Amino acid sequence: MSDRRLLLVHAHPDDESIGCGATMAKYVAEGAQVTLVTCTLGEEGEVIPPDLAHLAADQDDTLGQHRIGELAEACKILGVTDHRFLGAPGRWRDSGMMGVASNDRPNAFWQADLDEAAGELVKVIRELRPQVLVTYDENGFYGHPDHIQAHRVSMRAYELAATPGFGDGEPWQIAKFYYTAVPRSVMRRQAEALREAEVEFQIEDVDDMPFGCSDDVVTTEIDARPYVEQKLDAMRAHATQIAVDDPWFALSNNIGQEAMGVEHYILHHGVRGPAVVGAPMEAGGIGEPQVRENDLFAGIH
Repeated sequence: MSDRRLLLVHAHPDDESIGCGATMAKYVAEGAQVTLVTCTLGEEGEVIPPDLAHLAADQDDTLGQHRIGELAEACKILGVTDHRFLGAPGRWRDSGMMGVASNDRPNAFWQADLDEAAGELVKVIRELRPQVLVTYDENGFYGHPDHIQAHRVSMRAYELAATPGFGDGEPWQIAKFYYTAVPRSVMRRQAEALREAEVEFQIEDVDDMPFGCSDDVVTTEIDARPYVEQKLDAMRAHATQIAVDDPWFALSNNIGQEAMGVEHYILHHGVRGPAVVGAPMEAGGIGEPQVRENDLFAGIH
């Protein structure tokens, strides 16, 4: 087993590639053990290609099974050989966007018993003994019920995994627990670049976006630009959900974003490692340099 072990918890197939794809590929290439846990099959996703529209939940309702294959291909591209669905494939169903009827399905992830779902993640944590865990913040990055639940489940599992007497296996304390993040300075640069490139899909107003954070809360900046092509290819593997026009991509909402080779995180639990001075933008950018960690494992001995 590798000395460095990274566990990522994501809500649906494609979330891993969009948010952490370059980071995952970088750490795999450096010899770390990278494990991905996905909480649902993404059954309620909106299908972009017209020829695959029949897969949707309101038609054949076979999108989840299709997305298992998309995720397997994306993981292969990123070099991730250890991927698991929380509990089992389809144990909990995609809840859909906040406030829709599918939130109320008994098997929806949004309705999952917190300790039961966390218990499944504890099994993975105690088996693999990762030093680092990555998931979303308390808003689930952008407010989706399954992302919020992934946060809650990860938080609970982080606590329970280290608790003697809970479940089977030896207790394990994760050293560092991170949230994914996108600084607003990066979003503003992206919006300007989209306008200059006259790309079809545009960000209208950065401040109206449901995600993004203040630059000063970001603790960690992973420069994985050599792996951005792998990230783009992994995103292409999720063809039902993502339209890619290198270096841009859009989901079904047709809002343009850049596939970033520099990915950002917020350390929520653990001791911050040694920081380095780096630019706040991907390729030099503008503004004052930020002092951040440049390694998720920084400070772990």
